[in-house]
Order: sequence, then C-alpha cells, then structure tokens
Amino acid sequence: MLSRVRLVVRRTLSIVLCGLAGTVLTLLVVFVLYLHNRPDLEVWHLAELDEEFTENSPVASFAGYLSLEDRLFSQLNDRVYAQTGPAGDDRINRYKRGSLSDPERWSPNWNRSFLMVADQPRASVLLLHGLSDSPYSMRSIAERLHGSGATVLGLRVPGHGTAPSGLLKVRWQDMAAAVRLAARHLAELQPGQSIYIVGYSNGAALAVHYALATIDDPTLPPVSGLVLLSPEIGVTAAAAFAVWQARLGLLLGLDKLAWNEILPEYDPFKYGSFAVNAGDLSHRITSEIQRRLDEVSAQGQLGQVPPILAFSSVVDATVLAPALVENLFNRLQVSGHELVLFDINAQAGIEPLLSWRPDAMLDALHQKAHATFTLSLVTNEDAYSKKVIERSWRPGQQIGTDRVLGLEWPDDVYSLTHVALPFPPGDPLYGGQPDRASPGVSLGRLALRGERGVLQVSAAQMLRLRWNPFYPYLEERVLDFMALAEP
Repeated sequence: MLSRVRLVVRRTLSIVLCGLAGTVLTLLVVFVLYLHNRPDLEVWHLAELDEEFTENSPVASFAGYLSLEDRLFSQLNDRVYAQTGPAGDDRINRYKRGSLSDPERWSPNWNRSFLMVADQPRASVLLLHGLSDSPYSMRSIAERLHGSGATVLGLRVPGHGTAPSGLLKVRWQDMAAAVRLAARHLAELQPGQSIYIVGYSNGAALAVHYALATIDDPTLPPVSGLVLLSPEIGVTAAAAFAVWQARLGLLLGLDKLAWNEILPEYDPFKYGSFAVNAGDLSHRITSEIQRRLDEVSAQGQLGQVPPILAFSSVVDATVLAPALVENLFNRLQVSGHELVLFDINAQAGIEPLLSWRPDAMLDALHQKAHATFTLSLVTNEDAYSKKVIERSWRPGQQIGTDRVLGLEWPDDVYSLTHVALPFPPGDPLYGGQPDRASPGVSLGRLALRGERGVLQVSAAQMLRLRWNPFYPYLEERVLDFMALAEP
C-alpha cells in the first residue's frame, strides 16, 4: 500500500514539475519573441569602437587617455557617421551630420573630456557623469566651479560620448581605471591642492569607490571631499539578473537581447538605447562598494572616508533613495557628512494619485539620521505654499532648523527626478526656462500632445523632468562645501 502511495506521489510531482517547466519555457519563448520584435538595430548599436580605453590599455597618463580619445572619435566618424550620411529629412538623429541633434552643433563637443585650468587655483575638482550620459551633464557646475577659482577636469567615462554600442562590453573596472588616471593628473597639475570629486549617478558610485581605494593605496591622490548627485549606491534587485538576458541572446544569436531599450537617438549628449551590460555593471560596482565598506569597517577605518555631501530626490525611478541611506550614510562615522533630499511638491495636491508616498521614509530618517550625519530636506514651507525651505537635522539635534531659500516649485512640477539634479533651469538643451537659444534641439520643454502609442519615444520619457528648479541652492551648497563661495 505504502509503495503505491509513493508511486502516485512521484507521478504527481513529475506531472507538476513538467507542467512548471513547460510554463517557464513558454514564458521564456514569449519573452524572447517580444524582445526580438523590437526595432531593428542600427549602425550605432553595432559599431565596434576598439580605440576605447580599458583597464588594460597601454596608457600611463591622462595625456595618453586624451590621445586615445582622439583616435576613438576618429573611429566613430569612420564607422558610424560615414555610414549614415547627412541628415536630410532625419532632422533629430544624433548620428546624422547636420541634424538638430548633431553634437558638433555645440562648441566644444561636450561628449569629450574637458579641462578648465584656473589661473590662481583654489581647488582641483574631478567631475564624473552617469551611465549613458556624457560630460555635458557636468557642464554647468564645471563652469561655476571654474569661475570660483577651481581647476576642473570633466572626464568622459569609458563607453560614453560615442555610440550606444560603447556600453556593450565596457566594465566598471575600465571606468575606475580612468578615474585613477584623471585624479593623478589633477594631483600632478597642481601639487598640494585639495582634490574634490563630483559624481552624478554612476559617476557618484565611481567617486565613492575611488575614495575607498585611497584608504588602502597610498599611491592614489587623497580626496578632500565628495559631492554625490542622484548617487548610484543601491539599484533594484532585478539588475543582478540583467546579464542573463544578454547571455541568452548570445546563445541564441539574437543581438537585440543585448539591449534593455532600443530607442531613437535624438539627444546629442545622452544615449537613448540602453545596453543590458550597463545595468549589470551598475549592480557589480554597487556590490563592490558594499564589499569595500565591509572591509573598511572591519579594519576600523570608516573615519578615513572623506566628507560626503549628497543630493537625491525622495522619488527616483533609477536608483533607490532608501538604499543610499542604508548602504552608505548609516554606515559612516560622524565626519561632516550630509544628505540633502528633495521632497515632493506638497502644494501640488497630488497625494491621492501617488503610487508611493515618501512620508514613512522621511519620518524614519529624521528619527535616527542625526546619529551620524546631517539630514537636510528641501520641502514646502507649508502644505499651501509653493515656497521651499531647507529643514536640517544636525548630528545630536532632535529638532530641525529651517532656512528660507527664496525658491519655489514651478506650477506644473510635482517632484524632481534622477536626471534633473545637475541641470539649471536656464540650460539651453535640458532647461525649462533656457537663458539662451540652443544651437540645435531643445528638450527641456518637450511636451508633445496627441494620441498614445504613436511615438517611439514613450510618454514616460516626455513626462520626466529634465532640469532642477532648485539648482541655485545645489550650486551654493557645493561651493560652500569646497570653501569656494565668495566671502
């Protein structure tokens, strides 16, 4: 009798497992077909640009990095632009010469590394942009820092500024090696001068990684402080599985599976398409940062982490604001660190429409954040006012201190975004109130109206805020942090 029961159980389990396997296989086939039915890949998705810098490149100086960059952009012209021809009717294609999105309309071409040397330098600053981005995202802060007496180096991080195909194979180790070259160049250019790093998104992760590396490696120039904008310290758990999509595509010979998004390239300084590998390296570098923080903590060296000033929106679809606190700030010792959060616009009256409210996170933060770092919240003066204040809780304080900023929410903005922080309202490309005409396309006020499902660019992309209405405050805080503010 018992043997018959066991036999029935085995058969039942076998049927269930076969059914599950069949379901999984069916879902996998549907998923692959869906990804493969996306738009065809273009030359800018497929071009192999092998003049890109890697960790193993025979380059020993930043001058060598720039020389290699020259060859890389020459290769970009030959293997992409020479294949696409002039714009013609395609007026907003970045990879068509003469189009409104042609980066050469801007002078200089902000896709490339840049150096602004101060006559009487008061500090040295290394600027690191984010994933799929370019040095253009650091242009405004670079010009202000340089005007305040800093020598500024804006690094084009490997894989960027050329074609989306540049993100197919680049590794975070290649990016970290480029950061080390740039930091050493600043130290050699101005010996003894304080070095700060400003990192945006993935650039912030690279900045934190470099600062942790200096603790154990005395050959690396030390850092006086880090400024992190929309920092990539925690990413979604799904990022850990991104690489398997690309591996499946490689196994099946389906190139499209190497891409999370295949979109039109209408932005002169940011890729529209996004390679799976980019999401994977985000996961890997944030995991590496956690590993290094564990090591530094075990060695009792957390006090050697330089002062950090970080800015983040409480709502961010790209990185996780709570993870920034849990994975970084709550691990630091009291040493001049500060986290600035931009709240949602309470005056907009959108609470009933929110899918997630930040109240619980903010309450938890100011209940315990004062133990190790200053928490500042840029928030409405009250629920009925567009005006904003800075409310800060310093270490040891139970009650916040308010400061009037003289700024207010625009009428049609309910929150900041991951991509908004480094761009002022007057930015000619991304700004909502451009202070001068763009030499090409202008994206800050893009809000097309019509039927849904018609455009290749999603409504979500057009909804997303591209500029920061509180940029003057951010800039002021950065200058104070680096002791570059006017006396």
